[in-house]
Amino acid sequence: MKLFIVVNVDWFFLSHRLPVALAAKAAGYDVTIVTADTGRADEIRSHGLKVIHLPFKRSGMNMKEELNCIRLLYNLYRQHKPDVLHHVTIKVALYGSIAARLSKMKGSVNAISGLGYNFTGGRKGLAQRVLLTMMKFGFRGGNRHFIFQNEDDVSVFKSLKIVDDRDVTLIKGSGVDLNEFTFAIKPPTAERVKVVLPARMLRDKGVMEFIAAARLLKKELAHSAQFILAGDVDHENLAAISAEELTSLTDGEYIKWIGYQKNVRQLLQESDLVVLPSYREGLPKSLIEAAAVGRPIITTDVPGCRECVIPDYNGFLVPAKDAETLAAAMRRLILSDELRKEMGANSRELAEREFGVDKVIEKTLHIYRSLAKVS
Repeated sequence: MKLFIVVNVDWFFLSHRLPVALAAKAAGYDVTIVTADTGRADEIRSHGLKVIHLPFKRSGMNMKEELNCIRLLYNLYRQHKPDVLHHVTIKVALYGSIAARLSKMKGSVNAISGLGYNFTGGRKGLAQRVLLTMMKFGFRGGNRHFIFQNEDDVSVFKSLKIVDDRDVTLIKGSGVDLNEFTFAIKPPTAERVKVVLPARMLRDKGVMEFIAAARLLKKELAHSAQFILAGDVDHENLAAISAEELTSLTDGEYIKWIGYQKNVRQLLQESDLVVLPSYREGLPKSLIEAAAVGRPIITTDVPGCRECVIPDYNGFLVPAKDAETLAAAMRRLILSDELRKEMGANSRELAEREFGVDKVIEKTLHIYRSLAKVS
């Protein structure tokens, strides 16, 4: 059975979808990854997976290029005739579904890992109406299934009359390997409390609010806390913050930008508190990884983020775009070693109950089997 996993960019596949692909391969599927190339193809192939490069642009606005992407997918599907298509992220799911419908492909699963920029106020008017028209065309048809990461996104698609309950499986995120991201208690030390925001440097990740909240606390906590931005600049994203602006907003000591970190587990285990003041998510992998290593979490009460925190149990939920409330929540955890320890242990319990990657794999392979009509 041929399985095509179609993802917008290779690094995202490696960070979010590799375990599912490997499990599918072990189950007997002939797995091909269709993705944009940033130099990680050899790493993907080293796992015994095939790779086909396709020039996805995650935030493309050039209509000719966007239509060409659909055309390339159409030709690819006609040529290779995969038995199951797994489209990952909203844009890939949309374009892939249109191509699949035009090429009369059967058996597609669309993983909607957050509605992102199109649904956080970034696009309005004509652009959003065109998008919704394309969604209604591409996402309708037989033998297709949708994976959502949170109930809010399910509700959006139901309100648009694109899906009903028969078409939907709720899977909370991409999962975390609980054996790799082990529970690691960080004992109280005389060092400053490390507050980490692990995300790409985007405005809609709440980076500006994080910096503003840290500044509000500086007079009191300058010598007892450190605020760390851990993530790369994403030049393709319309919400990107430039390296120059980040440098001007941080001081390298109290508020520090450390860029992309390959060893996320070590980053989280060396932190005391993890914060993500995002405007909307699917279900952020950084937060379920933070929960797995046993860190208290502060995030926003928005779709995708609220699923990672039980308020006053393993962290706090705050309103989006509210630096003052964020600062108050961070202050409370920074000043209490005991509260951080208690909430961190609760985070691990939540991760074990809800976010293990084995559950994600089991549910996803079940969908593949259903679509391919194999027992």
